[in-house]
Amino acid sequence: MLQKLGRYEIIEELGRGAMGVIYKAKDPVIGRYVATKTIRLGDFTDSSHVAELHARLMREAQSAGVLSHPNIITIFDVGEEAGLAYFAMELVEGATLEHIVEGEQRLDESAVVRIARQTADALGFAHKHGIVHRDIKPANIMLTQDGRVKVADFGIAKVGSTKMTQTGMLLGSPSYMAPEHFLGKPLDGRSDIFALGILLYELITGQPPFAAENLGTLSYKIVHEDPIPPIQLKPGMNTRLSGRPSSLIRRT
Repeated sequence: MLQKLGRYEIIEELGRGAMGVIYKAKDPVIGRYVATKTIRLGDFTDSSHVAELHARLMREAQSAGVLSHPNIITIFDVGEEAGLAYFAMELVEGATLEHIVEGEQRLDESAVVRIARQTADALGFAHKHGIVHRDIKPANIMLTQDGRVKVADFGIAKVGSTKMTQTGMLLGSPSYMAPEHFLGKPLDGRSDIFALGILLYELITGQPPFAAENLGTLSYKIVHEDPIPPIQLKPGMNTRLSGRPSSLIRRT
């Protein structure tokens, strides 16, 4: 395990994801504990594009660093060392929605509404500042110990929109991607709202709205089909949370 990143003293590993490793660390200058996330840039592009990707990632992280909102995990610092880009972020004690969903813990409707409102507030604030998340999914939504939402990875997900060296590689979570991801169109704030709709559908019904055994079929369903109305999967739910499938997820 790493011992140090920049001035940050590594304490322990907190988790691993598709883009890197997350550590608990300490900033010895001010005594603050932070979460540091590493990204080995060479894993995402060939050597000729590393410098370009590094510069792009730094710009994104610096832009996201201005997002001061109670429902957004704050980025404090960004740097590079030994071929690793790293981000020092607010350390949040809690669990991701991914952990909750995989643990088969069901949230009641009031909790789902609370999560929806706080996540939407965070996204709305970011979009007003010109920042699009691009990878809203359960792993990037944290719930603190007192039940507050914290959205993670603003400013980091855009690395996935850079051309990859592996043919056909798709970075991210396809089940939560908006149609424009698959159609090769530009992404904007509506892409985040689409992903949030998918997330809420899953929290309400216990299953994703679009499912398939392969990426081709999944992308076709997301682009062309409406999901089953939530109330058909959970008949006892509050009808105000059901609505028409297109109003919950899809855009016209």
